[in-house]
Order: sequence, then C-alpha cells, then structure tokens
Amino acid sequence: MVDMKVNLCGIKMDNPVMAASGTFGYGKEFAELYDINMLGSFSFKGTTLEPRFGNPLPRIAECEAGLINSIGLQNPGVDDVIAKELPELAKIFNKPVMANVGGSSVETYAEVSGKIDKCEQVGWIEVNVSCPNVHDGGMAFGTDPGVVQEVTEAVKANTTKPVIIKLSPNVTDIVSIAQAAERGGADGVSLINTMLGMGINLKTGKPVIANKMGGFSGPAIFPVAVRMVYQVYEGTGLPIVGIGGIQTAENVIEMMMAGATAIQVGAANLVDPYTCKNIIEQLPAVMDKYGIDSLSSIIGGAH
Repeated sequence: MVDMKVNLCGIKMDNPVMAASGTFGYGKEFAELYDINMLGSFSFKGTTLEPRFGNPLPRIAECEAGLINSIGLQNPGVDDVIAKELPELAKIFNKPVMANVGGSSVETYAEVSGKIDKCEQVGWIEVNVSCPNVHDGGMAFGTDPGVVQEVTEAVKANTTKPVIIKLSPNVTDIVSIAQAAERGGADGVSLINTMLGMGINLKTGKPVIANKMGGFSGPAIFPVAVRMVYQVYEGTGLPIVGIGGIQTAENVIEMMMAGATAIQVGAANLVDPYTCKNIIEQLPAVMDKYGIDSLSSIIGGAH
C-alpha cells in the first residue's frame, strides 16, 4: 500500500495534487462531476480587495501545446468571496483550501490577506506577485526582489496562516526572487505562474487576445517549471508547490523529485475537467512502477 500523504507548511494533505487558481473557480462546477474531496486541496480564484471585471474580450486563446490568457483577475472582491463563495464552498469541500490573493499595492495585499486570514476553511494564503504594481508604472511586483520581500513582510504581519508566495517565471533569476520571499518570512513558494506569451491571428493580422500579450500555460512550459523548481529547491529552504504544464501522474513524480512538496494542475483542467481525479487515481500504479512507497520520501530526490 503506497503512501501519498504530504505535509505542506504544517498542514497534512491526503495527496499532493491541487488545482491551480483560476482554473477551478470555487470548486462548484467540478463538484458536479466528481467528489472534489479526493483532491489534496485547491487554490481558489484569485481574489482582490475590490471587485474586478477583468480585461476586455477576447481574453483566452488556444495555441500550440497550451493556451494564452489575460483574464485580468476577474473576481467579485474579497468581501463577496467571504460572504457568499466560501459558505457555498464549505458545503462541497471539507478540507483546508488555498486562498489566492492579489493586490495593486503593498497595502492592498496586506488588507485582503488580513480579511481572508479570518476564514476558518482557508488553510494557506497564496500571494500572487505577478500583479501589476500601480505605484511602479505597472511593473509586476514579482520582478523585483526588494518589492517581493516588502509584500511578503506586509502579508505576514497581517496574517496567522502559512503564506505561500506565487512566483512569476518572467524574471532573469528566479532564485533571487524566492530568496527575497524567504527573507520576508514566507512559509513557502509556488512556481511557476504563467510565462508571457503572444499569438497572431493570421486571418485578421491582429493579436489573438485583446490585451495583445498574456499568460502562456500548458504542457509546453513543464520543462521550464521543473528547472525553476529545481533551482529554487537548491537556493532556499522553503517548501515548494510546483506548477506548470502538469498533466499526468508521471509529471507529478518528476516535479516532486525536482523539489516540490505538492503540485498544482492548471491549464489541463480546462482541457479535461477530470484531470486531477485521473492523476490521483493513477498515482499508486505509477509509484509502484518506479518502486516508490511514499511520495514524501522523493521530494528533492533528484538533487
């Protein structure tokens, strides 16, 4: 009998498989298809202080080996999430859930995190530092180590729950960003967020999404994600949630060997809503195939 349990920042999980923020909503649609309590957990839709309508349409397009999106953090705002979405979530999911939060300033990151911190069903707070910084000409928070440390410190000062900083791959040195999060007191990091991509519609001669450029995700970015998880494992002492192009149980094993304690499935949920379920069901056989008795024993095994 294989052991799929892992411990992420002090919270025990039945397995390391999570759904990534923005690809699973608040779980309701997926709960109509299967019992989502089989998941290790999931990260719910990115939440900001104020409601956001998101970017103009079209804002998602398929491309070779993935998709490009620029949703623009559409969400009803943290107060509405707490008042309406989380009580509904409690009816269908009985495990700690991960709350993904965003901000336009250091202060708004801290404020939205403080509100979420009071929600009993939230286990971890995942801080998306890929958001544009309104005080820095729109540059993403996650591209500057000093700003990452500042955001991390502000969130940690306003919360009691484990704080996981979600890192952007659109940087020169991912390790320096992760180390900044560590200096700021982060309990863990998740990586990678989407890469910056673009597509052109040959019929119209225009970009495929209204925002011109957007987040590129899907199986094509998996090797990049594995590389960055490996580097961050070497460069920090933080637990890692590995994200990027994961589609199979074999991908999970590889990502954990690179250094991930848990993983998140993103774009694959939009292709096949049963992806997380299938991965969890297939993991025991894949573990047997490679002589793995316990998933926790292989974390960082490639180092």
